[in-house]
Amino acid sequence: MKKGLAKKVLVMVSLAVCILSAQVMSASANEKNSYRVEDVAHRGGAAYAPENTMAAFMNAFLLKADYFELDVAMTKDGVLVVIHDDTVDRTTDGTGKVAELTYDYIRTLDAGSWFSPEFVGEHVPTLGEVLNTFRGKIGILIEIKDPKIYPGIEQKVADELIKRNMDKPENGKIIVQSFDWDSVQTFHDILPEVPVGVLTFYAIDVTPARLAEAATYANYVNPYLGNPQYPPYVVRVSPDVIDLIHDYGMGIMVWTVDTPADITWLVKAHVDGIITDNPDYVPRNKVKPRLR
Repeated sequence: MKKGLAKKVLVMVSLAVCILSAQVMSASANEKNSYRVEDVAHRGGAAYAPENTMAAFMNAFLLKADYFELDVAMTKDGVLVVIHDDTVDRTTDGTGKVAELTYDYIRTLDAGSWFSPEFVGEHVPTLGEVLNTFRGKIGILIEIKDPKIYPGIEQKVADELIKRNMDKPENGKIIVQSFDWDSVQTFHDILPEVPVGVLTFYAIDVTPARLAEAATYANYVNPYLGNPQYPPYVVRVSPDVIDLIHDYGMGIMVWTVDTPADITWLVKAHVDGIITDNPDYVPRNKVKPRLR
C-alpha cells in the first residue's frame, strides 16, 4: 500500500474511532441523565372502572401502566380482600364492616354496578386472585389498610407473596405501603428484600427528622399532592420536598394526581412515580382507555 493511501486510511480509521467513542460517551451520558416516572393506576385507574376490581386492574394493564395500586383488608375469617374502605357499603350492594364479615358473604356482593351498569357482577377480589392473574405482567403497589383493625395482616400479605415466589429482590415489581409507618416497618422486618413505602397526608412527615427515621427501612415516601385550600398541617408537595426526600435516598410517588398540569410539573420535578386515577394522562402513555 502506498504511503499516501496508508495515511488516508489511518486518518479515516482514527476519525471513525473518535466518532464511535463520542457516540458511546453520549449514550452513557444520556443513560446517566435519563429519567422515567412510574405510571401508577390508583385503585386500578378509578376514573375508568370500579375501583379495586379485576376490571380496573385489567384496564390498567391494557393502558400499559407500570403499576396498579390496590388496597388490602382482611375478613372475619382471615381472607385478604381488595377493598379500600373498612366497610363494604360504598363500593358494593352489601353492608357491614369488612372485619366482621366472612369472605363467602363478601364474595356474593356486586362491586361494579354502583360505577356503571357495564360492570354489574364485578366482585371484590382476593389478594391471591389478583396476584395469580397479574404477576409478571404489571407492577403491583399493595397498600395495607388499617392494620390495627386487622392484626397480623402484614404476615398474611407476606405469606401470599412467598407462596408465589414474589418476595425475591429480582421481582422488581412489588411494593408494599401503608399510612401506618409501624406496619410498614413490621412488614419490612418480615420481608426485608421487598421494597416498602410510607404514605402520608401530613407536612410533619416530610421534615428531616421524620425522613431520617423513614430512611432506616423505607424505600419510598409517598405523600398526598396537597391543596392550597387545606390547613398548613397538610403536606404540599413542592420541588424542595421532592429534593429533600431524594436527599435521604428514598423515592417519592405522589397521590392522587389527576390533572395534566400537575402531572407535567411533577414529571419535570423528577418524582419517581405518579399515582393517578387517569393512568393514560402520564405523558408516555398515548393509548386510549379500553374498559373490557
